Amino acid sequence: MIEHHTDMTTLAGGCFWCLEAVFTKLRGVESVVSGYTGGNVPDPSYELVCSGTTGHAEAVQITFDPAVISLRDLLYVFFTMHDPTTLNRQGADIGTQYRSAIFYHSEEQAATASEMIDELAASGTWDNPIVTEVSPLDTFYPAEQYHQDYYEQNPTQPYCQAVIAPKVTKLRQRYLEKLKN
Repeated sequence: MIEHHTDMTTLAGGCFWCLEAVFTKLRGVESVVSGYTGGNVPDPSYELVCSGTTGHAEAVQITFDPAVISLRDLLYVFFTMHDPTTLNRQGADIGTQYRSAIFYHSEEQAATASEMIDELAASGTWDNPIVTEVSPLDTFYPAEQYHQDYYEQNPTQPYCQAVIAPKVTKLRQRYLEKLKN
């Protein structure tokens, strides 16, 4: 019998709907849950997180098979799909809840994240410094059910068409070989 091993990582890079829509399409990703983490309010609501007073970021918790897709590969996609140089902002979404962050689950993940940030900073890909926070995961709170699979459930919603669809297109253009069939 072959033992099936999964790992988990938690990423924040703007609206969780955007990240969820992208990561669910990758081969080796078994689940993506939108939620909140990094703050100081237990079991927060979407409205409370949007107020900017909880310290939580909108984030996705990704369960993946490291034999199929590595953490490094996930982080490459993460850094491609959002701007890691804007502090507490992604596009028109402004506030600490939209910060760029990697909430690591192990010291190995922390090291991988820090190494990647150093490599990307040295590559000169961005004109401005990377501000992505690398912090230990404390507690992850799944978002309300209507936030789960948001893009799949609401593809014609204006935000989905204007903001998420271009990210999905970019994913297909850059990472076609990593997509699920």
